[in-house]
Amino acid sequence: MLDASTALTRTSVKKSATVAAPLLASAALTMLTGCRQEQMQRCVDEHNVVVDDSLCEMQPQRNPNGGFYPNPFRYYYGGVGNYFPGSIASGGGFSPVAGFEYATSRGGFGSSFSGRGTGE
Repeated sequence: MLDASTALTRTSVKKSATVAAPLLASAALTMLTGCRQEQMQRCVDEHNVVVDDSLCEMQPQRNPNGGFYPNPFRYYYGGVGNYFPGSIASGGGFSPVAGFEYATSRGGFGSSFSGRGTGE
């Protein structure tokens, strides 16, 4: 036969276990979704050399013979490298991947964040 103090201890442990399990699962889910790393989005030339983002935002220039001159600059998504002009972007691609967020500049002291987007 159980005395009152043993019954009270078992009840307390049981209640704390039922409260702690959902709380722990919620905390784990928050950490996993909150720690998603942004992928880089950089403007590159035809050789994957990083250039200023403003070059990717230029409007196509009209060709006097009709049509438009192609813009040799385009965004490069993901991969390795850095945001510094002159560096080489590799390991990524020219289309954003669904489910990822992309940053068009680096953060840090003395810099400003210029944009972000998501893969569609």
